[in-house]
Amino acid sequence: MKFIETKLKGCFVLEPKIIKDERGYFMESFNENTFFEGVGQKIAFVQDNQSFSTKGVLRGLHYQTGDHAQAKLVRVLQGEVLDVAVDIRPNSPTFGQYESVLLTADNQKQFFIPRGFAHGFLVLSETATFFYKCDNFYNKDSEGGLIYNDPTINIDWNFPLEQLIISEKDQILPTLNNAKKVW
Repeated sequence: MKFIETKLKGCFVLEPKIIKDERGYFMESFNENTFFEGVGQKIAFVQDNQSFSTKGVLRGLHYQTGDHAQAKLVRVLQGEVLDVAVDIRPNSPTFGQYESVLLTADNQKQFFIPRGFAHGFLVLSETATFFYKCDNFYNKDSEGGLIYNDPTINIDWNFPLEQLIISEKDQILPTLNNAKKVW
């Protein structure tokens, strides 16, 4: 597995080794020892989540605060998404900056997002099945989020914004300057 750190310290794109032959392919999507060597953090994932969405669905940007903060390891099982992490660590030199990664069933890339980041994704294919591991359990009282079109973050979703499908909850999220603080 290849680990590529992004401009946001602690966020990594993972490129698994894929073994292909006439039967199909095999890959190791997670190995605790390899992950620790590549990322430098011992992470105990405790929850797996999966979603299915149609083209134009934007989910996020979500995060958990305090003792319920979550690190995530995300990937696409079917389809194609633009995955986005926003640094919301107040003392980080990249606070308010984002990283986007194209995750597809074909490229098999994964994205590791540590605690202290807001996370979301946009479905670019007709449908997509999205899978992610979390290192902490979801807690409704610790939930936070950022509005997808915050001008201070200025995310390039590479998609016509008027064609987005967004939940009511995600349409009224605050900007970074007005968000529930992580600390």
